[in-house]
This record gives sequence, structure tokens and C-alpha cells, in this order.
Amino acid sequence: MKSTPINFQQKLGLISEHWQPRVVAEMNDYQFKLVKIQGEFVWHSHAETDEVFMVIEGALRLEFRDGKVELRAGEMYVVPKGVEHRPVAEQECKMMLIEPRGTVNTGDVGGPMTAQNDVWI
Repeated sequence: MKSTPINFQQKLGLISEHWQPRVVAEMNDYQFKLVKIQGEFVWHSHAETDEVFMVIEGALRLEFRDGKVELRAGEMYVVPKGVEHRPVAEQECKMMLIEPRGTVNTGDVGGPMTAQNDVWI
């Protein structure tokens, strides 16, 4: 058993690319992933799971086909499974994602923004 806490800022300092989630911990079948984002992501959904977005630093806009949710540091939102969404950050945003192991960041869409899965830092 590890006896060292996970420091978000230290781990985020190891991430140089946007839209490339990195795993920092697991609990049961769920992974805790840190990511830096900036700009617009692809419209996508996750048919089998909800997705948690927790903003650590910066601001995030989650766009939906029928509205949007604005998040700031210290706030979180759960996107229900099957709901099409698109994360957008005008400036760099640092976040944590919580989702089941194996969840693909682009959901059912795929494409060039698909990150390698299960990469630990």
C-alpha cells in the first residue's frame, strides 16, 4: 500500500499536451484521470457510463445540444450516460475526470483526438 498522497499540481506538471488524460489512481473499476484542455473537443457521448468533470484550475464549458453548463475551479458536473456533449475551454483548464477503466475519451466518435487509454503518471 502506498503511503504517499497524490499531489494534483505535481502530476499536472507532468502533462504537456492538451486532451491527453492521464490516470493517477484507481478505485474498484473506476479511474481518476488528470487532464489539461484548451479549445473545443469533439461532440461525443458514452453509451455505457456517466462521466464526471471536476475543474481544478481554470474554467470549462460543457456544451449540450440543448444548452450548456459553465464550471469554474472547485466545481464538478456529472454528464449522464448517453448524453451528447462537448467540453470547451477558452483558456487552459486543468481537470479531473472520473470514469470506468477503459472509457475512451472520444466516446463513440473516435478520430484524431482519441487519446491512448490507461496511461499512468
